[in-house]
Amino acid sequence: MSDQRPSQRVSLEKVIRALRGPWDTQRAITALRDAGHEPEEKHTRQILRDLASSGLLVKVQGRPVQYRTESMNE
Repeated sequence: MSDQRPSQRVSLEKVIRALRGPWDTQRAITALRDAGHEPEEKHTRQILRDLASSGLLVKVQGRPVQYRTESMNE
């Protein structure tokens, strides 16, 4: 097992924490591709919803869906 690449969720969470700002599906797909993944749009939207449920992102717009990073006390 030489390819120990992190999951798409872990990769996206890491880049969102680093870059912050607004996030939509296309920005997330680009970030995942840059991290070496081959993301699918439907799966990427689910990851964004999961990250919003965990409190990392806040949904700020409906259609098209857009999120922003929640203020994090780090």
